[in-house]
Amino acid sequence: MPPPTAVSSTNASSKDSCSRCQQGFFCSEHGSQSKPVNIVDKPTNLAGDASADKNSSVQAPKPPKKIVGINEPQVCKNKGCGQTFKEKDNHDAACSYHPGPAVFHDRMRGWKCCDIHVKEFDEFMSIPPCTKGWHNADPES
Repeated sequence: MPPPTAVSSTNASSKDSCSRCQQGFFCSEHGSQSKPVNIVDKPTNLAGDASADKNSSVQAPKPPKKIVGINEPQVCKNKGCGQTFKEKDNHDAACSYHPGPAVFHDRMRGWKCCDIHVKEFDEFMSIPPCTKGWHNADPES
């Protein structure tokens, strides 16, 4: 296979004026667009132990949890709740929520946990929560 040759200046100028080439699409007149590829070298493990592989995939530690006062108002992040509560008023039946995810499929809306599906969004928003539990102000859980 012959080595690639340099692109002529006329071809380069027409490539600059081609609308498909400017947008980054493949153009049959000017060939494929070569984009730079970033190659990251992984350190080689000469000892053959698995500890180096574990250390390479270590994630950054999570930020410490925010300390909240017992009388500070918080917003519940449970699906279907969204109430403002104080930690002193939180108990095992304070929150009514849906533990399962919302399902949107084939023009039907509903909750997977209680298996209720409706067609209208207003009806979906009015589906009563199926579970009682503690309010949760932590957005990650």
